[in-house]
Amino acid sequence: MPQTPQPTPQPKKNTLRILVIAAALVAALLACWAIWGPKATAIGGSKTLTVQVVCADATEDFTFTTDAEFLRQALEEQKLVTGTESDYGLFVTTVNGVTADDAKQEWWCFTQNGTTLMTGVDTTPVADGDHFEITLTTGYE
Repeated sequence: MPQTPQPTPQPKKNTLRILVIAAALVAALLACWAIWGPKATAIGGSKTLTVQVVCADATEDFTFTTDAEFLRQALEEQKLVTGTESDYGLFVTTVNGVTADDAKQEWWCFTQNGTTLMTGVDTTPVADGDHFEITLTTGYE
């Protein structure tokens, strides 16, 4: 009894389907980010921010007003931070004149009301009444 020939797989069609599905997923994720991602307050809206810098045993509070949309601009206006540019924005190395020592595994931890920021200073929006903490931290683990 002769065997019925099996259909050969169509790899080009499968690859095309996978690419279309992947493109649709990327588009959906970008749309979600645009809708629900962090938003800045409208330009021109004066905001009062409080920034607490914690370094060793010293704590210093800075309260100021700004029209900045994002944290980086607000901190740079006050000359509170400097750093180096990276693919992810500003990598803060110095806060209020104190430079983190990489040899000692020191780094600046940014929090808002005690919660670690999941965005960098370039993409963290600011709103009136926000309170940020910047703490010199030791250890990379």
